[in-house]
Amino acid sequence: MNISGIVKSSLIDYPGLISCVIFVPGCNYTCFYCHNRQLVDGSHVLLSPRYVMDFLEKRAGLLDGAVISGGEPTLQAGLLPFLTSLKQLGYQVKLDTNGSNPHIIEALIHSNLCNYFAVDYKAPATRYPSICGMDSDASKVLKTLEILLDNEVPFEVRTTVFPELGAEDLMVMAQELPVVPRYVLNRYRPPEKFLPEDELRIRRKAPTPEELQFFAACVSAYQPNVFI
Repeated sequence: MNISGIVKSSLIDYPGLISCVIFVPGCNYTCFYCHNRQLVDGSHVLLSPRYVMDFLEKRAGLLDGAVISGGEPTLQAGLLPFLTSLKQLGYQVKLDTNGSNPHIIEALIHSNLCNYFAVDYKAPATRYPSICGMDSDASKVLKTLEILLDNEVPFEVRTTVFPELGAEDLMVMAQELPVVPRYVLNRYRPPEKFLPEDELRIRRKAPTPEELQFFAACVSAYQPNVFI
């Protein structure tokens, strides 16, 4: 599996566990506010598989979990064998995904290779193409969530509240989603690297913490398990 970066220790990426975060390149979305642009535009470097496994073997037993993020991990052909290696080393595994490949998520569940999932729900369904690219499809994300709920797998849904999302958008999204165990509204921070044509969108004023609290209160009518 291609790996482009590792955060060697994190207290915030896997709820309740000390974890490392492993970043894979490539994505089928082109979100204008992406914080990992180098993983999408081809400017990333690849770490050697031996370096990665040496690190994971040395930290086994010292770290609780490993988070696979990106990019979009479900595009990686070697994902299942890599997760098998992590499980054999004793890691709890969390997968961060945009939810666009429900059949891969289903395979991971049936293989018992992931302990926790975080699924991004980016925008109201009708706005997915303008936010995530013309090939994006919110119905696939909703199918992924249906699979997770049906299999009673621990997961959360995340939305980054970028400047173009307002209270009405978030309430539409909250109603499009099934009621989920944990719905996290993430604060927007402008990315360091972005496409020149997106600069005006990137530079728009982000919601304040007080506005996020208001948004969460609005959303809670439809998603009672909302967090900031």
